[in-house]
Amino acid sequence: MKPALALSCGFPDGAMANLTSHPDAVGRITARDTYDLPALDLNAFGSLLVSMHIDQRFLASRAEQIAGFLHDGGTVIANGHLAYPFLPGITGFHPLENYGLGDLAVLRLIDHPIWAGVSENELTFRRGVAGFYGRAWHEPPQGATIVHALGNPDRPLDFIYRIGKGRVLFHGGNDLWQYGGADSAGRILPQLLNWMFSGESAS
Repeated sequence: MKPALALSCGFPDGAMANLTSHPDAVGRITARDTYDLPALDLNAFGSLLVSMHIDQRFLASRAEQIAGFLHDGGTVIANGHLAYPFLPGITGFHPLENYGLGDLAVLRLIDHPIWAGVSENELTFRRGVAGFYGRAWHEPPQGATIVHALGNPDRPLDFIYRIGKGRVLFHGGNDLWQYGGADSAGRILPQLLNWMFSGESAS
């Protein structure tokens, strides 16, 4: 199994620490500076991990490289609000306007192994405050599998879709690997790693 590549945002021991230090990730994830991307052979990696803090404008300049990686069978896991088009098939984000508490509710539309046993309520509320998991939505490509929506089913938040032989998992909020602790959201990271390293057959 090929290792995964985590693109660093300049703080490899900070924002990525929860990801790269996890027991299921040690020795299986390589962290490299985002600006090293032009010199990297992505075929050496099975997955590409993109933080919400990434320089999207720079990644947009590498969109062809990322698309080629996907077409050849790679996995991309990307987080945040898409402001620059570095991923094929996704348009810009839609912020919630004049929203109330119900608009921030995380709705599970289908079951998926990454979020197995994870409470929707514990995604909606973190330390009693709503909105940390997501505050905007994106229009996914046709045929995408929509796992979660925000407030109503017409506002996709988490979705998975195919590009060539590869797959994209897009989460329109804070990095999925930042969730930990004693509540059910702590299941996300180990289950995400299991899904990522399980290969192309996992949807």
